[in-house]
Amino acid sequence: MDLQQFLESAFYILKGTGWTAGLILGAMSLGFAIGLPLASLRVYGPRPLGRLLGVYVWFFRGVPILVLLFLVYFGVYPILERLLHSLFHLRHAFSPFSASLAALGLASGAYQSQIFKGAILSVSPGQFKAARALGFSSFTAVTRIVLPQALRLSIPAWSNEYSILLKDSAVAYTLGTLEIMARTKFMASQTYRHVTFYLLAGALYFVLTWLGVSLLKRVRRATMIPGLGNQAL
Repeated sequence: MDLQQFLESAFYILKGTGWTAGLILGAMSLGFAIGLPLASLRVYGPRPLGRLLGVYVWFFRGVPILVLLFLVYFGVYPILERLLHSLFHLRHAFSPFSASLAALGLASGAYQSQIFKGAILSVSPGQFKAARALGFSSFTAVTRIVLPQALRLSIPAWSNEYSILLKDSAVAYTLGTLEIMARTKFMASQTYRHVTFYLLAGALYFVLTWLGVSLLKRVRRATMIPGLGNQAL
């Protein structure tokens, strides 16, 4: 393989970083939208509701990502496809990318709920009680007093969740999502340069991890409150 062929192959793999980045950002956002309310309800909601939500956390933390991908793509999506076709005559409404995003986001929501739950519990309960004594509603006390502090405290663990989710996203190639790993596997099988291209894929994942963690470090430093928890990241 000459230099031009290598560069063309490397550029093809490099284009997969956009798909991977979109997958991670979407899954992290979905996980945040699920995890934050879930954590708040498990701490401040009725005990039966907390136990019910705990089942969700238990399931999505216990099932491997690869199994979740197959369950969503081959189990849930066909049902939704038939429903949409019967109601709106839509076909092929869901893609492998959306299935990967949904599976990763649902799993991340379970993990992020644990992160936020720990951060909420680390905020002094006296602040919630003081807010209620001053006439704030429970909702206002949680959203205006507790959560702003808890979110700051959760950034170190959140950066770890980003790193784990980024590496877990590599299994999305099994559904045909055109992210880094799928493109790398294709080029390696075409050129038989497996070591070369898998080293390149590893380097791309390393760079994406470093960029994401570095960004979260900056966010942490910009939002830290002196004297609130451990300021190191």
